[in-house]
Amino acid sequence: MSAASLPVSAGAAPAAPAFDRFVMTVRCADGIGVIATVTQALADCTVNVTESATYSDPSTGRFFMRSEFEVAADPHALRAVHAALEFCRVRRDMTIDVFPASRRSRVLLMVSKADHCLNDLLYRHRTGELAVDIPAVVSNHPDLRDLVEWHGIRFVHLPVNRDTRAEQETALLDLVQAEKVDVVVLARYMQVLSAAACAALPGRIINIHHSFLPGFKGARPYHQAHARGVKLVGATAHYVTDALDEGPIIEQEVERVDHTYTPEKLTAIGREIESRVLAHALRFHVEHRVFLNDGRTVVLK
Repeated sequence: MSAASLPVSAGAAPAAPAFDRFVMTVRCADGIGVIATVTQALADCTVNVTESATYSDPSTGRFFMRSEFEVAADPHALRAVHAALEFCRVRRDMTIDVFPASRRSRVLLMVSKADHCLNDLLYRHRTGELAVDIPAVVSNHPDLRDLVEWHGIRFVHLPVNRDTRAEQETALLDLVQAEKVDVVVLARYMQVLSAAACAALPGRIINIHHSFLPGFKGARPYHQAHARGVKLVGATAHYVTDALDEGPIIEQEVERVDHTYTPEKLTAIGREIESRVLAHALRFHVEHRVFLNDGRTVVLK
């Protein structure tokens, strides 16, 4: 029987080809042909690029690229892609990272007593909007244990004071290592991490600050804002460094207000903005859209 006369089952559809999907990030010195070098290498491997964004920073002379691509789910095809990208790395002195698109980042949340940012992140996680794994929530207070455990997530109480700070941070870093945590999120965690803790997790700690930095620092920021008659309130998500509230900014948002707003109303608006900004910053980070760039960030959306 010839191939042309083989019987076909009624209603049968050809099997869809199997693909593996990846996210690729590229950093290097800017120059002519940088994009072409990478895209041609991928094309030669029969890779289908489904999304791509680039930025060349004239102030630092650096080039940044983020792409999503799919390639046949075949070990030979994957080896060819890695070999082609290694050639690009050597030829143009590039830093190239490739991540399976299906891999979920492991996120450790830290919180004190304010629950709005935590509650928002847990909801987005539970509904699948935020595609991460949360192995634990750490707090220096026991108040939010019930909320965390209702979501089926481990709650770790690590109280801290002047005498126990070093011990607490050692336990925190041990937990990060044991749980293979990719990023730590300070969801209104009201303790300052030591320089040693910041140095142990460079570019891996995200904080939400209750103002459009630079702004009102310290206690009761919305009362300070009210006393000064501000016309804008906002929030800033940034990476944590040993310089308090001065790490590279990932995301910001503001809302216009006026003289009729009480401190309580400003606080309510601030809670909403903080929750949104922190969630957006975390999503950008876990989707590998954020690049550190000379004390600033490039966010390729």
